[in-house]
Amino acid sequence: MIAIRILEITFPIFAIVLAGLLYARQFHPDMTLPNRLNMDIFIPCLLFSVIYERAGVSGLFGNLALAVTLVILLSGVIAIISARIFNLEAKTLGPPIMFGNAGNLGLPLVVLSFGESALPTAVICFVVCNFFHITIVNLWLKEHGNLFKALLTPMIITVIVALILSILEVEVPNTVLEPVRMLGNICVSLMLFALGARLIDMKLSEWKPGMLAALLAPISGVLIVLMLLPFIELTRLEQGALFLFGVLPPAILNYMFAEHYDQEPAKVAAMVLFGNAFSIVSIPLALVYVLPRFG
Repeated sequence: MIAIRILEITFPIFAIVLAGLLYARQFHPDMTLPNRLNMDIFIPCLLFSVIYERAGVSGLFGNLALAVTLVILLSGVIAIISARIFNLEAKTLGPPIMFGNAGNLGLPLVVLSFGESALPTAVICFVVCNFFHITIVNLWLKEHGNLFKALLTPMIITVIVALILSILEVEVPNTVLEPVRMLGNICVSLMLFALGARLIDMKLSEWKPGMLAALLAPISGVLIVLMLLPFIELTRLEQGALFLFGVLPPAILNYMFAEHYDQEPAKVAAMVLFGNAFSIVSIPLALVYVLPRFG
């Protein structure tokens, strides 16, 4: 039954998020170090192993990458228009609508929905989203941004190294790859746990922009994906992954950027946290549509 399948997919995700929430409520841990380890070590290890071994150059420069790029850019257009309608700063609303939680929720959601073989597809969505997130937001929010410095992150460097090795057909010994895979396997569960820990910071005072982003992000994403699917040739798996990518809530990184550049961080925090809380509803609804068609 479809309901049982949806429960099988969503329960592990939200159970780990809930564990993070309950632990943070009780012990108030400082998640700075775990998040830094994830960004600098565990996620880059996952990206390297998947891109080098499975996705390759064709994946990151194929039709799926193009489709993800179009979803991001068209979501930005919708966000700018919506910001004018609802009297918000475009720089405040734009990034949360454009950049979904492709890491914390996207990776496990796609894998649990379509199986372990779908991990390269999920990684392509994540890498493309992360690349544009770093470049576009730095240029948009910072008056005199250093784009080159912004790109010198472990994740981007790792992707470049993996692509170069793949292009040159350099064989990396399994003795080296195995610890990289093991470190990469840590990141997904840690991202979900950290997401739950962040939810204790949700402030109800900014509920209006928070609810706007919570609704606008998945609705606009789904509408754009449905508009693009007839015009871009994708496999069934890629179509399903793209649909799930479109329904994702705002990424936590949006809040980090807003806080760093002092771009109304309280409003952005509400958008991120309300959006991720609302995903308890939006993701199962998306799976009702996705599983019979692309599962």
